[in-house]
Amino acid sequence: MQEMLFISHSTPEDNEFCIWLASRLEMLGYKVWIDLKNLYGGERSWQKIQQAIKESAKVLLVYSKYIIDDGEIKQSIDDELRYARSFAESRKLKDFIIPLHLDESPYDLVIGLPNINHIQFNESWTSGLSHLKKKLDKDDVQHDEDVSSSLVSWYENSYSTDCQIINKKELYYSSWWGVKDCPGIFCLYHFANSEQAKAVRNSNREIPIALSSNVLSTFEEKISYEVEREGETFDVLPIAVYAYSLDDVLYGFDSEDFPTHKEVENYFKDYIRFLIHCILERKGCCKAPISNKRFAFYRERGKTKFRDEEIYYKYSSQQKPRHKRLGGKYLDKGSWHYAISVKPLMFPVIGVSIQSHLLFTSDGHVIISNDSKQHAYRRNKGKTFYNSEWRDLLLAMLSSLKDSESEIKIQVTYKGDFLKMNLWPETFWSDYGYNDPSSKMSESDLETVSYIEEEEIC
Repeated sequence: MQEMLFISHSTPEDNEFCIWLASRLEMLGYKVWIDLKNLYGGERSWQKIQQAIKESAKVLLVYSKYIIDDGEIKQSIDDELRYARSFAESRKLKDFIIPLHLDESPYDLVIGLPNINHIQFNESWTSGLSHLKKKLDKDDVQHDEDVSSSLVSWYENSYSTDCQIINKKELYYSSWWGVKDCPGIFCLYHFANSEQAKAVRNSNREIPIALSSNVLSTFEEKISYEVEREGETFDVLPIAVYAYSLDDVLYGFDSEDFPTHKEVENYFKDYIRFLIHCILERKGCCKAPISNKRFAFYRERGKTKFRDEEIYYKYSSQQKPRHKRLGGKYLDKGSWHYAISVKPLMFPVIGVSIQSHLLFTSDGHVIISNDSKQHAYRRNKGKTFYNSEWRDLLLAMLSSLKDSESEIKIQVTYKGDFLKMNLWPETFWSDYGYNDPSSKMSESDLETVSYIEEEEIC
């Protein structure tokens, strides 16, 4: 019984995926044939390829846009597929060729393959591997868990040798972005209904005030109650006004009536998030909706001119400035954008936790609405981003929020008090460091996708 798996792919574009796939299959005990000479340079032997196909239980075609060159299937791949089809027909083998769908390519790149089940790797490599394993088990492809793996050895010796913990004092940047300074009193204005609260907030547009139903949150202790309607001005008074010190907000107080400490804490956290959003928007960032009614903020291509202009940032006050772009061209006319979303924190710092995102626009401005495309583009673009890349993008984004006085701040009271943010996220010194790998290889473990059956793709 044939046991080997033959991997047919485009080189060098899909080498990274093929090495990952072959090493994982060998870890599972399968015998894998992959053209290592084709991967690393050298003369291909057609006789060896033919013999390998004959000895294989399956031919795994890495199905991507790179198998096509100038509108035609690449000659090497076409030769392998033709020979595999001929061999399968002569032996009456079912499902001898299995396409592994690696990107968003249409299903008709190769004649005959649209009607063959494709296993989806375009959103998650690990999920695709899981579905491939189920297919191999279903077709009774033999494997030996004790088989030795030359590719696994290569992976460990050539890829991961420089990916180890080292004794090195290193400064690490967290995702916690703390408040540097703010007024000491936090106020809530409780109105009879949301319409009254909204009208009063609109009469105080000079300072940022958060609205939550019929409650206004602000650091301003004396907001204006004057509301103009149909040419007349009159006062809309709140039911009650509450003022709390930061110690009250942080450490609590006794109250069984509205607002309880938990409610005040939630209003305060929502207000901090609101102020950060105001800072981002006032510095020219656009917002895009993400999950759980949250927003991610990014810079449009035309406004930041990131094709021509780089943002200067520092690791700390002692470091020399570095420069970074917060986006760039992606595919033909599209662009990728670094974006951030924030979640309020009360501990270990007063501030927000920053989450980094990659967003994609069709023209540098309009967000691509197709979620599956966003997900596939994000995986493809982000798979080579290591910790240092994300750190530098985050520091550059924060640096872009600084004003002419090199501060990140927003005025929050009429008398001129500011909420000021730190210029850097919270940092920690460690006695140990880590070298990012120099080889590019992704081991994405993202969302689960389904094995597409024949009737779904026809």
